[in-house]
Amino acid sequence: MRLRFIWPGKTKDERLRSLIDEYAIRLSRFTRCEVVEVKESRTRDRTAVNKESRRILEAIEDSTLAVLLDLNGREWSSQELASQMRRWENDAVKEIAVVIGGPNGLSPAVQSRADLRWGLTRLTLTHEMARVLAIEQLYRAYAINRGLPYQK
Repeated sequence: MRLRFIWPGKTKDERLRSLIDEYAIRLSRFTRCEVVEVKESRTRDRTAVNKESRRILEAIEDSTLAVLLDLNGREWSSQELASQMRRWENDAVKEIAVVIGGPNGLSPAVQSRADLRWGLTRLTLTHEMARVLAIEQLYRAYAINRGLPYQK
């Protein structure tokens, strides 16, 4: 299975970028992992959001399971997320795209493309912090499934 993390723009905070890089390296011990940073729109109007969303959709292949981070999405405990990852592996899911929108939101087209909506937390986070938490939680899920002591 391959995990792809797709979001608009580069992670500007170098400390957060360093954490993302670290967890991507850790995840690569268990699965193929890729971070895709599509071009971020500079304006906040609807046209810019649609362009950014179109770039995100272009990065998601037709056969990919798209998981959209969404405030109203399903929340999992770390154990539940680990179980979900096992189900996807057992179902022979070849690729999962974890999509994190930017501060301007996403178009309805991206939202309708989502196969699943993941509510990372009800807390308000910066989009860059959400990136770190998402990749860390998926690493934690793999660690739990492999019986590593990280989950404690």
